[in-house]
Amino acid sequence: MNQELNISVKPFHVTSAHLQAVANLRIAILVPTYNNAATLGKVIQSLAAYQPHVIVVNDGSTDSTAQILDGFPDVQRVAYTPNKGKGIALREGFAYALRKGYDYVITMDADGQHFAADIPAFLEKLEEEKNALMIGARNLQQENMPGKNTFANKFSNFWFYVETGIKAPDTQSGYRLYPLYLMQDMRFWCNKYEFEIEVLVRCAWKGIKIDWVPIQVYYPPAEERVSHFRPLRDFSRISVLNTILVLITFLYIKPRDFFRFLIKGDNWKKMWHEQLLNKQESNWKKSLSIGLGIFMGIIPLWGFQMMIAILLSVLFRLNKVLVIIAANISIPPMIPLIVFLSFITGRIWVGEDATGIIFSRNLTLEDVQNNILQYIYGSITLAVLAGLFAVLCSYVLLTVFRKKAVSN
Repeated sequence: MNQELNISVKPFHVTSAHLQAVANLRIAILVPTYNNAATLGKVIQSLAAYQPHVIVVNDGSTDSTAQILDGFPDVQRVAYTPNKGKGIALREGFAYALRKGYDYVITMDADGQHFAADIPAFLEKLEEEKNALMIGARNLQQENMPGKNTFANKFSNFWFYVETGIKAPDTQSGYRLYPLYLMQDMRFWCNKYEFEIEVLVRCAWKGIKIDWVPIQVYYPPAEERVSHFRPLRDFSRISVLNTILVLITFLYIKPRDFFRFLIKGDNWKKMWHEQLLNKQESNWKKSLSIGLGIFMGIIPLWGFQMMIAILLSVLFRLNKVLVIIAANISIPPMIPLIVFLSFITGRIWVGEDATGIIFSRNLTLEDVQNNILQYIYGSITLAVLAGLFAVLCSYVLLTVFRKKAVSN
């Protein structure tokens, strides 16, 4: 058992209530498959007791998959050639399920790793939360679990947290419940294995709750294991995707969410009490958060200041809200003052004073290039001094005001 994540699987038994829930909530099981003829039939048979609505997406299989599916006339089929990848298979399955009127699909792999007996666990969770995307969280410490899977999952979990702020125990499990009715207007980019990361992150950005259900998983011995995952190529694609998602997170998603938070009037009072007067955070932690924000708002990293500020706040576990607020010292009305003070401070490090060029009517690109060092040295110095000053002032003010708040 994975004690750290507290994942434990309790036995579930299919009941008439579970079957009725399947009918009422319009749920289908979606099984994407590519050359899984050795296990596909058993997977479909195992679903019969739990779910009459099964959709199999034949992703260009070249083995006997089509013949096996012919033996299950009640199974709904989506088929195409050539093989296009798991992402396309899932997207085609989603589109088909929506056309057929299903609101949810539970996705299972066709290689026999997942157990149909865990379907009731998803249904019970769905009764509590009908607007969530649910991940089947595996026990990653069990026998025969490939070591590369454990590493890849920790790697994926880390970037998912950076991109969404959500700590999930297993972001690579293919056993999931998708709320299709909440996703039907979304357009995805990815075609291969990286799609399962994209869909999680973008659903979280959309405001869809991400939850998880403990599941069982079977990993056969290495000599019996069949995998279509190409480590070098697919891991490279996943890394590129995470790079893009991180950039979007810090350049768009985080600022968007922050300003959405600010425009709601009640949030100002909430922010004052939960962020500034929060008893769970020390005055030093709050002061350091404000100081970091001021430092990042001044340092000459235009275009990347906010992204790096948020990343550092996550890395050092500081108060992200206070960091973001303080970093906005570099809003357009303040930029001329910051630049001017940077040039003044820069006189400490350079022999010539170029402050006058700021007010020159005949300012040229050559003037800027010749005096850029005064600005760079000065802005770094100003950022350090202003950040330290902000830390000290914030600490004093917080000490005074938080005492008053406690006494009141």
